[in-house]
Amino acid sequence: MNKNLFPLLALLSGSGFLFFAGGINGLILPIRGADEGFSTFSLGLLGTGWSVGYILGCIYAPRLVSQVGHVRSFGAMAAVASLSVLLSALIISPAAWIILRSLAGFAFAGAAMIVEGWLTDKTDAKSRGSVFGIYTMVNLAASTMGQVSLAVSGSIGVEIFILAGIFYSLALLPTAVSASVTPTPIVEAKLDIKELWRNSPIAIVAILFVGISNGAFGTLGAVYAKDIDLSITEISIFMSIPILAGALAQVPIGYLSDHMDRRIVLMGVCAVALVADVAFVMSSPDNVTHLIILAAVFGSTIFSMHPILIAHANDHAAPGSSLRVSGGLLLMLGIGSVIGPIVAGILMSVEGPSGLFILITAAHAVIILFTVARTLIRDAVDRKDKGYFIFLNPTRNSTPQTSVLSGISTEETIEEEDKSDESDTKS
Repeated sequence: MNKNLFPLLALLSGSGFLFFAGGINGLILPIRGADEGFSTFSLGLLGTGWSVGYILGCIYAPRLVSQVGHVRSFGAMAAVASLSVLLSALIISPAAWIILRSLAGFAFAGAAMIVEGWLTDKTDAKSRGSVFGIYTMVNLAASTMGQVSLAVSGSIGVEIFILAGIFYSLALLPTAVSASVTPTPIVEAKLDIKELWRNSPIAIVAILFVGISNGAFGTLGAVYAKDIDLSITEISIFMSIPILAGALAQVPIGYLSDHMDRRIVLMGVCAVALVADVAFVMSSPDNVTHLIILAAVFGSTIFSMHPILIAHANDHAAPGSSLRVSGGLLLMLGIGSVIGPIVAGILMSVEGPSGLFILITAAHAVIILFTVARTLIRDAVDRKDKGYFIFLNPTRNSTPQTSVLSGISTEETIEEEDKSDESDTKS
């Protein structure tokens, strides 16, 4: 791995710039849109636009890469993302922002997949888990710093849009000047609902509602915070704390998930989330400290559900199908993220800020009820037959290629590498 250190640093730097800009971009639009008088429904459509673009990026970006290569594709994606945020500063219109947000989602998905594919190609199977851990932490730190930068600026003026555009542009420099050889093709996501249902009904239903709840909060959480009169600094903290708490919580939750029935762990996590949901709905806390603590509890649960479900689905996956299952579940998560912001926007228009958490409460209740029902029907997987819980970035930025880099198919990859090593020895 040492001989490939410079290419890896270049890729990680590019990814860090990308996620820094993405952290800014995802937060400034709903806040500035609310200042401009956009309806809550329109602000919800921003999240829907992002999710639609992201899904399409996961499907079609691999085809673009196969035609023009990784470097050109990544440059195009970074340029489109930069244009989308800069044009958002020039064209203050809900319709324009929804379209531009879709373009940003498409470009972000494509860029992330290209980086992940490149990192996969530059590391061997045995070191891939370590590289994935570093990659995840770099992205988490960059995304959080991007959101916190709003607290430093204290306003949502044109300069913060320009800052996001600058970092999107910076993202393409490390790969553009790298002399790396073009990697192998990246993974394309496909959705086979019948196969996913046969594999794990809990995973396909729960991941849909996780997408609904997380997509709604990711898009309209800042609007909720603004509607209860938090300052820009407080909003950025309110949106950053759940992500950090979600990252930290994955360590103990992952341990429990590997040593217990994952369905029981999922129900427990959902139950804690439900308590936080109801607290948001019932109390509408105006004490900032109370609000931040509640947000931390909330984030520690909602961002841990996705990796539990991925691990549970792969416990039941047939040999050689783990990547297909993970990619299909990612698209189901994306579909939920399309639905959630729309419904939450309508509820917030009718019920006020609490409408966001009314939807999230309902989503988590459905997950618990369905999981209980399925637990009574299907036996738990023996511990010896279980895979491992994989730490995932607690945002909406996982791609089909993430599964390869994370090591979900580690055994298959190691076997292929061993065969390659044997072939090299014989040669």
